[in-house]
Amino acid sequence: MMVLYSGNTCPFSQRCRFVLFEKGMDFEIRDIDLYHKPEDISVMNPYGEVPILVERDLVLYESNIINEYIDERFPHPQLMPPDPVEKARTRLLLFNFEREIFASVKVLEKRESSERQLRTARETIKNRLVDLAPAVVNKKYLSGDSLSMLDVALAPLLWRLSYYGIVLPASGSPILKYAERVFSRPAFNEALTPAERVMRK
Repeated sequence: MMVLYSGNTCPFSQRCRFVLFEKGMDFEIRDIDLYHKPEDISVMNPYGEVPILVERDLVLYESNIINEYIDERFPHPQLMPPDPVEKARTRLLLFNFEREIFASVKVLEKRESSERQLRTARETIKNRLVDLAPAVVNKKYLSGDSLSMLDVALAPLLWRLSYYGIVLPASGSPILKYAERVFSRPAFNEALTPAERVMRK
């Protein structure tokens, strides 16, 4: 059985929980206190971070790598495109999300970030989400009619917008409507921890 070591307020862990519930498989989630992590976390992941997925002698970390492994291991429903070209494009977009959006999420998640760093991070995220808004005006999800790994990657951030103090302008309203479509999925709701449920107003 797969075991996911997960932070109960960690947006990156939430991605993996979302995929596991979407696949409807048997798995175990072990909640980790992000501020008092057990020593074996650093043994499994040299960066001392969650999420970490363990299956027999396989140990994986980094949420996008974990999720792609789960997707290939349990291909229904498929979250990465089967076509190599489309798969490469999706990986590139995921990479861009990490560099352009989630680097700022990490700033918001750090206790030691200064007020100036927090303001810059919020503004960066707001601008990137507004840039994405046209992509979901006429589509249910970012890749079309089916949930994909792109939606999984963004969902934890969209859930935390008010928690992070990010208010989108009117031009970002398509993103908010799109977020509601993702949030309405049963697997998304099943994957929420009690601590995450109270993050959204």
